[in-house]
Amino acid sequence: MGYYLRDSVTVQKKQGEEVEYFIEALFDVDDESYALIRNDDETLLMKIEEENGEQFLVGVEKPDLSESILDAYQIAVKANPAEQPKE
Repeated sequence: MGYYLRDSVTVQKKQGEEVEYFIEALFDVDDESYALIRNDDETLLMKIEEENGEQFLVGVEKPDLSESILDAYQIAVKANPAEQPKE
């Protein structure tokens, strides 16, 4: 799978392992900010939180919340499709 000019983030898993992800999308739902990140193995929805002027990502622990946020994102994408990157 190829990634085109995407920013990346390194996420430290609970086990201490660091994994690189590419930022697929940034969006807001109900006054909260979220990031959709992915690599070749998985796609994650993360909440963007801010503390002392620094931003960090935290997992969305509630499956129902995660599903409704992703549904809203998919509706928005269908309503406003992005151009496909040129190879």
